[in-house]
Amino acid sequence: MDKYISKLKDLFEEHRSPENAVGMEKYMKNHFPFLGIKKPLRAELEKAFYVETGLDKEPFDERFVRMLWELPEREYQYTALGYLAKFNRKLGPETLWLAKDLITGKSWWDTVDALASNPVGVLAARSPEEIPFVIDKWAVSDHMWLRRTAILHQLKYKNETDEQRLYTYIRQNADSKEFFIQKAIGWALREYSKTNPDSVREFIQNSKLAALSRREGSKYLG
Repeated sequence: MDKYISKLKDLFEEHRSPENAVGMEKYMKNHFPFLGIKKPLRAELEKAFYVETGLDKEPFDERFVRMLWELPEREYQYTALGYLAKFNRKLGPETLWLAKDLITGKSWWDTVDALASNPVGVLAARSPEEIPFVIDKWAVSDHMWLRRTAILHQLKYKNETDEQRLYTYIRQNADSKEFFIQKAIGWALREYSKTNPDSVREFIQNSKLAALSRREGSKYLG
């Protein structure tokens, strides 16, 4: 796997842009260094990498993801997310444990929110028997980003949303003072309101929610 990491690093380093990196780092509140490779170019470079190496045609390798996550520049974590997405249909529930490590390592909204929908949301839908042992525990975890992931993992479920579980997670976190939890609650309610507006309206009316959560969740309710 080292040879693949080395090849990708060589490719990315050829296109490092300190000028772009300044703005990209500022946008992420300077939590992470960046190479300065914007998304369109990064997508082209990743495509060239996979054409040259054929790595995406080989069996999924967790080591590749973990090695990318250890590299300092944020673009490597984005590449790891793209690699995970390529194997979306082939990943088993054990990948939830990998996702947990990624969520709790180098945590920020850009990677956490991507992981919440895919692979966590996809794997939870595919293996619902894992939810009580994994996602339910995340919803009450001491780690804020795991709680946000639990709240958001059904974001794309629409009619398949487990309403009772969604509302349970929200109630369990409704008194949080964390901006990212309050925002996640509002986002989850807002998205589900597109599918079941009456239910969301009633829930908001009868629940003690932070003003931010209430405002975000009511956006499409008039």
